[in-house]
Amino acid sequence: MVHSILLLLSASTGDPIQWAQLSIQQRVIIRVPMTRKGRVPARIAPDAREQWQEKKGPRCVALRSIRGGSIVVKNGVDLILADNHRYRARLEKGCDSIGFYSGFYVEPDEDGSLCSGRDELQARSGLSCAIDSFRRLIPGDEEN
Repeated sequence: MVHSILLLLSASTGDPIQWAQLSIQQRVIIRVPMTRKGRVPARIAPDAREQWQEKKGPRCVALRSIRGGSIVVKNGVDLILADNHRYRARLEKGCDSIGFYSGFYVEPDEDGSLCSGRDELQARSGLSCAIDSFRRLIPGDEEN
């Protein structure tokens, strides 16, 4: 307060006073790479879908554990975790996963988790899709 008064007293009356406001914002975006680099897949191979069975999954996945992703189904992105577990992020209705072939971005929440019903995946192309649900994936030949 004292500095403001001194500044006003030291300014001559003929000079206009300019006021400015500075606002600093921080934005963190996490990039998740896809496991297979390259061009857009022409189509999703039917046999790739049969390699995994979907089971009930969690509501949230810890962002720090995600190591990569892959596209196996039309409406979802498979997440590969550090412990080699896999979860399928099912996308909202009308969202096609083919747009995420080169990876995707996630804006982390304060809790450090990626959650269904709250978060969305953002493609480099500008496509953005909300996560509808997570499904746990187990190899097709295993029975649990």
